[in-house]
Amino acid sequence: MAEKWQEEWYSNGVFNANPSNSRPKFFITVPYPYIEGPPHMGHGRTFTVGDVVARFKRMMGYNVLFPIAFHITGTPIQAVADRLSKGDVEYENRLRREVNMYVKDPVKASEIVNGFKDPWNIVNFFKGTYINDFKSIGYSMDFRRIFMTGDPHYSSFIIWQYVKLASKGYLVRGRHQVLYAPDENQAVGEHDIRGGDELKIDILQFNLLKFKLNDSYLVAATLRPETIYGATNVWVNPDSIYVEAIVNGERWIISKAAAWKLQYQDKDVKVLREFKGSELVGKFVESPIGVKLPILPASFVDDDTATGVVYSVPAHAPYDYAALMDLKSNDELLRRYGIESIVKAIEPISIIKLPGFSKYPARDVIEKLNVKNQNDRERLDEATSIVYREEYYNGVMGDNTPFNGVKVNDARVKVTEELRGRGLLDVMYEIEPRRVYTRGGSRVIVAVIKDQWFLNFGDPTWKSLMLKALDNMKIIPEEYRQNFKATLDWLNMRPCARKRGLGTRMPWDPDWVIESLSDSTIYMAFYTIAHKLNETGLAVKLGELAKRVIETKAEDSIALNKLVSFYDYVFLGQGDPETIAKSLGVDKSIIEGIRAEFEYWYPVDQRHSGIDLISNHLSFFIAHHAAIFPERHWPRAISVNNYVIREGRRMSKSLGNVIYLKEAVEQYSPDLVRLYVSYSADLDNVMDWRSDEVDTVLSRLMDIWNTAQVIVSMGEETKEPSNPTIPTKWLLSILNRTITEGAKALEEMRIRQFALMVFFNLYDAVRVYMTLMDELPKDEVRYTLWKVLDAWVRMMQPITPHMAEEIWHSMGKSTYVSTERWPTVEQQYINDDVENAFKVVERLIDDIREVIRVRGQVGAVNIYVGPPDYVYDIFNEAIEMMDRGIAVKDVIRNLASKYKGKGEVVARIVNDIADGKLPRFKLSRDMEMSVMHSFKSYIERRLGIKVTIQDAVAPINDPANRARLSLPGRPAIYIEPTYTNIY
Repeated sequence: MAEKWQEEWYSNGVFNANPSNSRPKFFITVPYPYIEGPPHMGHGRTFTVGDVVARFKRMMGYNVLFPIAFHITGTPIQAVADRLSKGDVEYENRLRREVNMYVKDPVKASEIVNGFKDPWNIVNFFKGTYINDFKSIGYSMDFRRIFMTGDPHYSSFIIWQYVKLASKGYLVRGRHQVLYAPDENQAVGEHDIRGGDELKIDILQFNLLKFKLNDSYLVAATLRPETIYGATNVWVNPDSIYVEAIVNGERWIISKAAAWKLQYQDKDVKVLREFKGSELVGKFVESPIGVKLPILPASFVDDDTATGVVYSVPAHAPYDYAALMDLKSNDELLRRYGIESIVKAIEPISIIKLPGFSKYPARDVIEKLNVKNQNDRERLDEATSIVYREEYYNGVMGDNTPFNGVKVNDARVKVTEELRGRGLLDVMYEIEPRRVYTRGGSRVIVAVIKDQWFLNFGDPTWKSLMLKALDNMKIIPEEYRQNFKATLDWLNMRPCARKRGLGTRMPWDPDWVIESLSDSTIYMAFYTIAHKLNETGLAVKLGELAKRVIETKAEDSIALNKLVSFYDYVFLGQGDPETIAKSLGVDKSIIEGIRAEFEYWYPVDQRHSGIDLISNHLSFFIAHHAAIFPERHWPRAISVNNYVIREGRRMSKSLGNVIYLKEAVEQYSPDLVRLYVSYSADLDNVMDWRSDEVDTVLSRLMDIWNTAQVIVSMGEETKEPSNPTIPTKWLLSILNRTITEGAKALEEMRIRQFALMVFFNLYDAVRVYMTLMDELPKDEVRYTLWKVLDAWVRMMQPITPHMAEEIWHSMGKSTYVSTERWPTVEQQYINDDVENAFKVVERLIDDIREVIRVRGQVGAVNIYVGPPDYVYDIFNEAIEMMDRGIAVKDVIRNLASKYKGKGEVVARIVNDIADGKLPRFKLSRDMEMSVMHSFKSYIERRLGIKVTIQDAVAPINDPANRARLSLPGRPAIYIEPTYTNIY
């Protein structure tokens, strides 16, 4: 079924989008995938949400452009090739498994994998898998507009982008700290790092304080130089390797790992000798403030963090306090190093006053969190976070420091300046988290590079533009706006080029390749013209110009001017189209047509992506649009969805639990995958793929299919009933409310709620109605069910397009339901009264079931419906007053005053509404009774027991005098003791 409709859609170009003056446009994009492997359910979630929006917008009358392209820039694909070339068997086996999904011949699959040592073979193979897999799940994309970021004409576009950024002063070159892979000899970005899309990677600046040790400095690292006044000793790890080295002309003692890192941070490092940390234990150093301090052993000190040397402030640093207490109680260690008397004499020195804490905040928090020892890292990390945060924001320096009464954050600046001025403080940069690796397996550290290319996101003019763009766009869910703002506020100097990998070379300096997150910021504009460039031959010409510019380091001014002039006109409307056309050897109408295509589609109306890209790609997307385009072409909305996990665990190729899109579609069917993705989680929640829940959704999908077949077999009735029955009124009301609220849910990206409405709630209503078919006029049933199915199939289409298309055509339709309009709301059918009355029926069934569960076997059920009219008046007025926010006691007082002598009834009704014993919606006596009678057989089927509906005002049979207990929305019941099973 699915393949049939996919063949029709794509061969007939059903989703190909062209400018049209007869319809408003809607341009939605999802980040183009990085194709170092096949698509998985992470792609499946994000792209399915985007496709649901695209299909819905078409139904609402929009001319929708939903394109796709492929990202190959950077090192991830190169890293795959490198790992294979190095003989990484585990990686080769994973790739073999991925290729085997598409190529069943093992010999052929092996040939393909062996060919992956050339990165372009990876690109060419997986590009095809993405196209086929996206078609196999039914994405309504315009596949004519496909391009890759390695295409020569795309490089011409990126060259133009960087010329624009350079002209505004946003592209700079200089010395700055960057994430760096020494083995690969290049700066790296999030896309180059293993797990980089999930990790929050920061660069920390440590202050290095120099402690005099003979003719050397023992160099300790800290984030809190103001605490030097509370130092009691210096810690080293006795089992770690340290070095004596000449660093910028000074003799330093630091860890071996620190010496290796510092040589990448613009320091001249020459190692003289290596030794174990135990050699230092028991010696004394002189602190930068002239105090003699002992060097002591501590296992918590990590030689791969900063310098591997830490000075100890036990009053204010939880790790230090824990280590000191451990050492004091370790007699064997004290004897080994001969430091008993030294350690026993050490007491914490309080230097910071902190409201709500004792002199020793570190001890306070350690005791509160029940920290065991210095190796209880999880609790110590939490304790450290608490103490550091509280002291930084609320602490003041003590009277035993030169900064008595000064806030800690101000004292930090003063101490740093003073020690730096005396030559006793330096800096070192570290990555957080500490151990991060590239996709190729190389260690990532922080390096200071002199000639690196940067985008200066911190430029005040640019910063104000990007924040303005954020303020003027919609963020869905809105709660993530603060995440965007925090990222844009934080963005400063960011490396935008590297020395290796695929992509566009910097036009003025071709040794550098523009990195993957920096060339994927405004490519949405390229979607609008990509097919036109191919059709007109301009793709080849622009690619040739890009090649000339790069080969000549942009000194070929003719080629550069042709390239820049073309894009200036197309995207900015600058320049003379006739002159530009002549320079490129094409007709003026071609240039003007390309400009018109861009103008029609831009700006991007919605950018849908994963939450992990807020901190990089999506924020760069905002920033680059703000820098290059006029305000009218800035993005209008960004929506994001959360991660996908599997059976409660993070989905990862390294864990071997990735669900590939192809496997999911083949095992479950495309519509089931789409429905599960749509139904299983709201956008801001993590989606947990659970096989048993997928099977439950499959059952519902089959139920809907079978129900649709029954309705189709009954045939169409076009004559509308003149006086429809209550069940028909109820079902048509449910239908039209779903049409109204379903459209609103999709407009607001509440896709899970929409799926519940259409595939669960509406289905349940149709099944209830069909249980009553034999009691209703046949023509009325046929008219009603056909009318419902016609609208229902349309509403299914955004989520389950294949099934919807099949049902649609089985109804004798000749159009594609994928291009049909959203069903029209017939307001006259929406009936609150009948829907509310049916809710009473469902609640009544639950109440009776509970009684049956408690009592066991029972007889027939008597239901007493409809107290006197004045009771309904009190009930409805109480709800109206409570909905206006009037207090319960005031509602009771006002209604008791109005309904003289009915105070007891008023109090009971109002209190029962407030307690949830009565529903919070209005009811009429006539409708409640009519619905109860109309759905009598439905109640009996649900309960399996004979039911008698009686008027509570004039009951025929009321042996227990229960009718008097009936209230609006809560009929009274009496269950006869004799067991009677009517089925």
